[in-house]
Amino acid sequence: MSSAESLARPYARAAFDLARESNALAEWSSKLQFAASVARDAQVQTLIGNPAFGGEKLIGLFLPQGEKADSAFANFVATLAANRRLPILADVADGFAALKRADDGVLKVTVRAAVALEAAQAEALKAALAKRFGRQIELSSVIDEAVIGGAIIDAGDTVIDGSVRGRLERLAQSLAN
Repeated sequence: MSSAESLARPYARAAFDLARESNALAEWSSKLQFAASVARDAQVQTLIGNPAFGGEKLIGLFLPQGEKADSAFANFVATLAANRRLPILADVADGFAALKRADDGVLKVTVRAAVALEAAQAEALKAALAKRFGRQIELSSVIDEAVIGGAIIDAGDTVIDGSVRGRLERLAQSLAN
């Protein structure tokens, strides 16, 4: 975990708690995604570090059009700015999204394979993982040519190595013992 993710975690938790208390998780999620996309912009990143461009002008960049300057979300962004944490806003949004998925009972799963999964394979894998973890699955796949055959599944804290390389390593380890 990077230091930015560690710094972002308490802010993501605070935003999530605020959003849940006001029964506005979806609204906060979209606002944070907007603010994160602004924060990722290279020109905005140079403005964040510029002392001449600060205060309400800077905060206003991260607010969706029509957002009131005294709203809870605007106050949240102002708190990030006051604590010089605007550079980690994208990490805050990612942390918020992870908390929202957990609250919704959704597990984000990444599958690394040498070739793209076919739709039928993806659906079968999704169903099997949903049965194993007892949650809905949000599946994404990554093509990784280093995976010779099979797949490596990253599901939160669990990694399932079904690659040929992983099987060979486990076989070599068992033969060595």
